[in-house]
Amino acid sequence: MRLAVLLSTVLLPFSATAQEPYVLDEIIISGGFSPIEAQAYGRANTVITADEIEAQGIRTVQDALRSVPGVSVSSTGASYTQIRIRGAEANNTLVLIDGVRAAAGDSEYILTGLETANIDRIEVLRGPQSVFWGSDAAAGVINIITNRGGIGQQAAGMVEFGNGWAASARTSTRTERGGLSFTASTRDDKGYDYSDTPGGDKDGIRRHTLTLAGDHLVGEGVRLGFSLRGSRERYDYDATSWTATTAEEYVIDSSDFADRKEFGGRIFAEMETLDGRLLHRLSYDQSRFQISRNDGPWDKARSDAWKYRGIYGLDGTVAEARQTVALGLERQRDENSIASDQRRRSNSVALEYRGRFDRLEVQAGLRHDANDVFRDATTWSAGVSYLIPDRGLRLHASAGTGVVNPSYLELFGGWGAVGNPNLRPEENRGFDLGVETMVLDGRGTIDVTYFHEDLENEITYSGTPLSNGTNYYNQDGTSTRRGIEIAGRVQVTDVLSIGGSYTYLRAKNPDDSVEIRRPRHEFGLNAEYLFADGRGTLAGELRHVSGNWDTQWFGANETKELPDYTVVNIAAGYDLTDRARLTGRITNLFDKDHSDAWGYVSQGRTAWAGVEAKW
Repeated sequence: MRLAVLLSTVLLPFSATAQEPYVLDEIIISGGFSPIEAQAYGRANTVITADEIEAQGIRTVQDALRSVPGVSVSSTGASYTQIRIRGAEANNTLVLIDGVRAAAGDSEYILTGLETANIDRIEVLRGPQSVFWGSDAAAGVINIITNRGGIGQQAAGMVEFGNGWAASARTSTRTERGGLSFTASTRDDKGYDYSDTPGGDKDGIRRHTLTLAGDHLVGEGVRLGFSLRGSRERYDYDATSWTATTAEEYVIDSSDFADRKEFGGRIFAEMETLDGRLLHRLSYDQSRFQISRNDGPWDKARSDAWKYRGIYGLDGTVAEARQTVALGLERQRDENSIASDQRRRSNSVALEYRGRFDRLEVQAGLRHDANDVFRDATTWSAGVSYLIPDRGLRLHASAGTGVVNPSYLELFGGWGAVGNPNLRPEENRGFDLGVETMVLDGRGTIDVTYFHEDLENEITYSGTPLSNGTNYYNQDGTSTRRGIEIAGRVQVTDVLSIGGSYTYLRAKNPDDSVEIRRPRHEFGLNAEYLFADGRGTLAGELRHVSGNWDTQWFGANETKELPDYTVVNIAAGYDLTDRARLTGRITNLFDKDHSDAWGYVSQGRTAWAGVEAKW
């Protein structure tokens, strides 16, 4: 997996002794109000490309994120996976699909069977991002970008069999003025028994997704477009026993299931004025989420957002300017059936500056959110990237603040909990410092980043009602998170490349107790080998996790360290023709027992084989 954003094209243009500046990378990331070249971006980030996903045989987004530095992925069964960036809570990470919130209302996005079919890349932006993305982006952003197709007509499809089956198909048509793309995918994963009960039923996931997107240049400098995504999923899960005294007794085999519906859409209009020096973009986003458990009533959530972006080139057109300023205006509203008589609204204004000065790149932003339910918030962000070409170095640093608003459940209560309307938003502040260096005469790159983040007003649940009768409160003091992220890749030979990542994390509550489900050490190693003149690929991945703590919600109700574990996955592919490819993969090759949470086992060795086609 390409774990540093410069790895794909930086390795070739120059060596460690080169005198020329970096050649611009083809990888473009959504690092603000407009796209930015990867090597100009000062904030720590990772880009996972479609080629890497294919080579490693990765079929779900949650599995794609497991080897990203600074990211902790924990699952209580495959149908409930949370993502934590730099030790923050899962609701501090904002998940986007083509720039639109994947979750709706106030909810964090729980990953289940979100597929990698038709994904062009996954961008992971670490550190406070609220200036550009608002609440819930206090620790970082995961932006999943789908493939819209190239010039001409394209089509592709795949089918896969193993512990169930999966299929997907996509088609696109595009000219210089615009295009249209459509994707359909379905997966019936039979899963496994989370409870590890002898003779227990498998807990599977069945998911169907349709996406449709298009854009068209309707006049000189005016473009209209849209994107739509809908998913329906049914997944099985096991119950828990509050009378259990051991991990083996805590999760019990049951026939529970849930139905889940997701919708995300955007319509937009772009217009260039002042001969290209001013770019306007107006969009309307909508996200909807519904879930029903065991054929019960549907819990629903919805978010709506109007957004305006105005970008002005200070010294030329927006596309060519070395300095730009941007204005962002947003009006957002969300609702949730947990508190059907309540609505949350906010109006926001934000400013961004970008400057390119020879070897120095600068980004800075400021945002103010006016909220109608809780306290207003002002956040800021700054990042720099500096190139030292004669030493083969790039220095990067960033700092900023972020906020996370209280949820409906925390504010108003529900499901037996009593809310606290006096809760304050959580506030995160942090910085990182990093250096990226060329190694082995330009055949490889290593990036090392130190990060330091502090969270104030962390919202916590109290099982026993507090003196004010509520179950939620803001912790006094500071929740601290410190760590190091290391990522690298080297092209050993023309046919062999090796990559790796390591994260050290120290995450503590204000009382110095350890934060749960945030491993102290995570190490990943992967390799890709080409054979048969490049027609075949063989890839392997090793992942080691240690120092992971979780609360034992049984017996003495203590927080204890989980056993360390190491998992190995392999994948292979072979081009039968220029249009057809045979694929195969085995996850958990050595069938190792492991767990991210007490009582929940993870899946054993599983094999899949399939065929991909394109035309």
